Amino acid sequence: MKILGVWDGHDSGAALIEDNEIKFAINEERLTRKKLHIGFPYESIKATLSYLSLKPSDIDAVAVSGLQLSRILARQFTFLDEEFYKFRRRKINKPMLERERRFLKYILARISIEKLKPIVEYQIRKRLKSIGFPQNIKIKVVDHHSAHAASAIFTSGFSKNLCITLDGVGDGLSGTVNVYDNGRIERISEMRERDSIGLFFEQVTTILGFRELEDEGKVMAMADYSYSIEDEKNELLKFFEVDGLKIKSKYGTIRRFIELEKIKWRTPIEMFAYMAQKTLEAKLLQLFKNAIEYTGIKDVCWSGGVASNVKLNRVIRLYSGLKRWFVFPQMGDGGLAVGAALYVAHEELGIRPKRLENVYLGLDYSEDEIKNTLMQYSNRISFEKLSSPEDYTADLINKGNYVFWFQGRMEYGPRALGNRSILAPADSEDVKDLLNIQVKRREWFQPFCPSLIEEDSSRVFEDYDNMPDRFMTMTYMLKKELKKKYSAISNVDGSVRPQMVGKDENRRYRNLLEKIKKEKGVGIVLNTSFNLHGEPIVCSPKDAVETQIRTRTKYMIIGDFLVVLK
Repeated sequence: MKILGVWDGHDSGAALIEDNEIKFAINEERLTRKKLHIGFPYESIKATLSYLSLKPSDIDAVAVSGLQLSRILARQFTFLDEEFYKFRRRKINKPMLERERRFLKYILARISIEKLKPIVEYQIRKRLKSIGFPQNIKIKVVDHHSAHAASAIFTSGFSKNLCITLDGVGDGLSGTVNVYDNGRIERISEMRERDSIGLFFEQVTTILGFRELEDEGKVMAMADYSYSIEDEKNELLKFFEVDGLKIKSKYGTIRRFIELEKIKWRTPIEMFAYMAQKTLEAKLLQLFKNAIEYTGIKDVCWSGGVASNVKLNRVIRLYSGLKRWFVFPQMGDGGLAVGAALYVAHEELGIRPKRLENVYLGLDYSEDEIKNTLMQYSNRISFEKLSSPEDYTADLINKGNYVFWFQGRMEYGPRALGNRSILAPADSEDVKDLLNIQVKRREWFQPFCPSLIEEDSSRVFEDYDNMPDRFMTMTYMLKKELKKKYSAISNVDGSVRPQMVGKDENRRYRNLLEKIKKEKGVGIVLNTSFNLHGEPIVCSPKDAVETQIRTRTKYMIIGDFLVVLK
């Protein structure tokens, strides 16, 4: 059975599930080049069908998420998505009544009406018909948090598991606690929009001057630059309490925003970030502890936008009492297309959890396609075919260079995992500064991350638990004696968000790391996403070459070709 997953809200995208396997998944931003695109994913659907050589009539069912009133209105009046996109990404001047506009968004987001499913089906059917889908295509509407839960449950590989979803708000809820056992998902708790700790962190992000739904990671990184504050002096801890399997907020959403503004007014920005991060960690650690104790289940998976907070994830991993853990790698709303499709596959086919081995689920390009693109830019670049691109790249890195690296199928999710990456020495502060200033052009306090050979993890991290993190969803602490050496790939506190590369996961990338190890003793590189800050990760050879030219980067390896800027 072929199930097309569709998500048409923030970070929209499409995915194709066949039986119990994710065949293809992509987000619209990679194709439209609009970061975190919002709107119906026409290009993603076309790319999915084209890559798999399918026609619309080959699809057995379409799974879609999004029942809340704000999404239904945006489907009906499409200009609302474009206006919100410009507002959220600050592509327009600050509008009058900016706070009131945000408050209206909070009000609309809390309204979700199950009886509106026929309207959602009609809206989606109309759009699908415009690109050739049959009028009678089966459409299944999956609620937001069921989609998040399915994305984690059915990719975790845990035959019985506890699954927790947490985000800002989706279809009226901010979180759920679920148990998967014997082929059945049981939701045992749900949290309202007013109690959203995810929305709380989004509000902190906004008040600090960053972009909501995009820059929450900057708040997490900035928190490490504050001195520690005793819990008794952290006013934000009083905003929430954990009651069994629920989080409860002292204030409603709008009142909470106003109270946060008051506290921020008299608090340095890094301290405010620290207080918010510690609140998130304390309250969610208690929630996870309670859920594990209540259910007795220690194999735990989680998803939703809050799961992108990798420092929170470390606290949960170490102190909640879990045994095995899994974070779905496209944890935010960008993963809803996969989640909705997996949920329908569970309903229709009774699929069981299967471990997600990799996220190389997007587009790739043939040697001829790459070569034809390179020839179009021959006045700006020169190129030649290499017999061993990974060996050549390792040599460049060992000599202190950074390299653009473009290989195989594009990664699904927010992390570059060795196919659309910028690679550099892990032990060079000079190269790190060059990347920040010339290439990435981002805030100074954001750390870079490494890829390393899985077997070297225990040599590098003091809290490695023999569960390799393939997808950069978790932080670990560098061993004390390595903090100075690897400061280019760690935050100021020595925390690192690594990709641990196994023997059979990505052979060419693994070969590169093994070559690095022969020279350096450890198979580790700085790995950051192949893009300019604020832009999507590159998708096509054209995107890659144009980024090389814009950043005046000397070396790029794309497929088997070495590309050098003239």
